[in-house]
Amino acid sequence: MSEPSPAKQPKRAGSGARSDAIDVASSAMVTAIAGGLSRSPTGREMSVGRIFLALAGLCAAALLLVVGVRAGLHLFPALAAVGALAGAFLLLSSDSAPPQPGKVASDAERQCAETAKLLSTIHDALGDIALIRGMDGRIVQANGVFRRMCGRTDVGGLTCASLGLIFEPRPDPDRFIVRFATPAGTRLYDWHDVVIREPASGRLMRHSIARDVTEEAQAARRGEEARLRAEEASQAKSRLLATVTHEIRTPLSGILGMSHLLAQTQLSPEQRNYLADMQQSGHALVQLVEDLIDFSALSAGRFQLHPSEQELRLVIENVVEMLSHRAHEKGIEIGAAIDATVPTRFAFDSARLRQVLFNVIGNAVKFTETGGVLVTADVVGGQIRIRVDDSGPGMSADELARVFEDFEQAGDDAQRSKGTGLGLAISRRIMEAFGGNLTASSVAGEGSRFEICFPIEGADSAAHPRRGILAAAHVLVLAPDGPASTALASTIETLGGQCHRAPTLSAARGVVAKVLAGRLPLTDIIVDHRHAAQFRELLSLEPAIERQQWRRTCLISPEERTSHPVNRMGGYEAWLIRPLREKSLVEVLLGRLTGIEKRDGINDNRPMLRAEPPKAAAALQDGRRVLLAEDDPVNALVLRKMLERDGKAVDHVGDFAALEAFMQGKGAPGLIVTDFNMPGGDALDLLRRLRGGEAPGSWSRIPVVVLTSDARRDLHRLLLASGAEAVLTKPAEPERLLAEVARLLEAGKA
Repeated sequence: MSEPSPAKQPKRAGSGARSDAIDVASSAMVTAIAGGLSRSPTGREMSVGRIFLALAGLCAAALLLVVGVRAGLHLFPALAAVGALAGAFLLLSSDSAPPQPGKVASDAERQCAETAKLLSTIHDALGDIALIRGMDGRIVQANGVFRRMCGRTDVGGLTCASLGLIFEPRPDPDRFIVRFATPAGTRLYDWHDVVIREPASGRLMRHSIARDVTEEAQAARRGEEARLRAEEASQAKSRLLATVTHEIRTPLSGILGMSHLLAQTQLSPEQRNYLADMQQSGHALVQLVEDLIDFSALSAGRFQLHPSEQELRLVIENVVEMLSHRAHEKGIEIGAAIDATVPTRFAFDSARLRQVLFNVIGNAVKFTETGGVLVTADVVGGQIRIRVDDSGPGMSADELARVFEDFEQAGDDAQRSKGTGLGLAISRRIMEAFGGNLTASSVAGEGSRFEICFPIEGADSAAHPRRGILAAAHVLVLAPDGPASTALASTIETLGGQCHRAPTLSAARGVVAKVLAGRLPLTDIIVDHRHAAQFRELLSLEPAIERQQWRRTCLISPEERTSHPVNRMGGYEAWLIRPLREKSLVEVLLGRLTGIEKRDGINDNRPMLRAEPPKAAAALQDGRRVLLAEDDPVNALVLRKMLERDGKAVDHVGDFAALEAFMQGKGAPGLIVTDFNMPGGDALDLLRRLRGGEAPGSWSRIPVVVLTSDARRDLHRLLLASGAEAVLTKPAEPERLLAEVARLLEAGKA
């Protein structure tokens, strides 16, 4: 638009800090001066002293305004300027002589003109435009800045439109962006109109103030362009990451699958060591891919939690058990104790919490060379608190300050080479998504503590159903000091029992003496296998123990069970495995379990190497066939051999055209295992055809397992919603894949 309509209402207070301060001050000056002139004496001449003082006040007002605004202060100089003006005009109007009516109007007009000139001088000093127009749009007065911008010495009687000004309205009323075409290029001004009635004449006049905002607009435009470029770069990075991770997963599946098949053959000890290193490197690469995907999702704001009702105790125990093999290989202990205040079940994202625990506890195991790692959980202030304490070397203040930063690692060069430095950074962001936090404290040489906190949702934190389960249990624990015995004693006590820890033979004799004297009750003795010799010596020193009805339980690690078979360990009524599971301990102390419990977790995050007898001719014993759809020849070979070794007959197709031909020419298999992407289509097309009734005969009821390199959860949910029975991310763990195949076939879905 060329120029605003003259019919405007008086301006309301604006929002820009610096411009508004000047606007307020200028408006106040005009009003104060006009009011002062309307009341000033006109009947006789003022004294020279008063005129001098008034002019001094006006100059002070202008100086305050200019200096304050240039210094970045706005409201204070505006108020101070108004105060100085008010004082000046009170001084001018303090003469009590009666006015002379004939001179009132002329003197008022003259002083209004002088005031307008003064304001123009102030705005000239600030580099701003000051303009006065009639309501018809014609210019009455303009300051030097405006005249220089227009390239004219006299603009009186002209309109802004005739001078080529282009007005663009802003959301606020009476505010505009005005474009000036100058030889140096277009300049942008933030334009503000105020309508004021002249006291002397009673006419409405439009006072305009404008500030050059060309540089600010250019900076904003550059910022927006930079933001758009950053978004495009982020999208490109996400596309690149998705492509690279997909391409990495496919050959990685072949490497790990082949190593799994190789581990089931006869190998020399040297070959087993080589194979173990290869598998460890492969799984480290898998973890790197997962970390990069999580880091990208968190950075792009696409990370989402998927809470469901779970048992926190089982999640912690599974992670501790998975990492126990690493700890025992280093000769350190690891244990977990969950306080009875922790609700049995409540809503949280168990997969993401497991990821955080695996990172934090795994780091503690990695950096600890003596002693061990203790994991505890309780409720504090309505939040779950999980503590991971280790007896490692600790961290310096500098290491502690950057331990959660991206790509940062503590420890020596060998320890830093075993990771990417993303695990803890990702874990902290995950816990922030939980509404909680992940913190660390450490003292160099004294170990470290990591603390995970997050709110409890969907549970009655006041209910403690586990408290008191072992109220009748009085236990003597003969075990070395460390996380294992600490966790065992804490578990017994939080469940209502009494525990007496004896790290030495003399301490055990002291407890037994009190029991035999009737001063302490005792129902059980738990002996760590490492103190088995001391227990035998205790029996020889205290023969009265043989006559007591104390249940004897041996506590061993999985590795000790292998080297010391339980059938050679006489004298014990039950066995437990370190790290201890609470359910197994309760079952043993209540007399409901006498053997070694079945472990739900695995000893590490990779398959253990062992020689297994070949399953000769077992592939055809199961009459239900599996149709394998996989276009990569290496992965196809791995999956086929894996399924055949598990006793399944396998038919293989390499693309969806061959799958279609198979559907038309042969009978329905018992199960389909398919890659998500193959030449000719994808798994969603296959599922729509099967579940939509387009497939022949009984094919629509065949269960489908989809293998995909895409780890996005929304894709997994889409596949499950489309009719897939299971979706596994490549490289799929062989045990999990075979378990899913067996479950679906045994469920009779064929």
